[in-house]
Amino acid sequence: MIDIQNRPNPCAVCRHEYTSIHTETLSGKKIYICESCLDAAEYNFIFVCLHCGKAHVIHKMRLIRTVQDKNLKQAYIQCMDRQIIQGINRCVSCDPEKILHYMHPKALEC
Repeated sequence: MIDIQNRPNPCAVCRHEYTSIHTETLSGKKIYICESCLDAAEYNFIFVCLHCGKAHVIHKMRLIRTVQDKNLKQAYIQCMDRQIIQGINRCVSCDPEKILHYMHPKALEC
């Protein structure tokens, strides 16, 4: 969505461009995305951490090859022709232990 009355803010992905193109992820929390990063979303899945703001860009085919869960892999395959910029609650940079616990809950149980 383009908000004419809104001041341009830095892009959440590249941090170089200023844009007014944004989406609201949580109530009042906006993620700004520039045109070039929107174009990059054709070939990459872009994940923006809503906690620290760090963006993680992963090539679509690389992600699909590495995902082991069949349902998740099928969902990503269905999204190949879409521009996806997804907000995530936490990333590896924010809380690596919590991410590892989420990914391998049985391995961390003692």
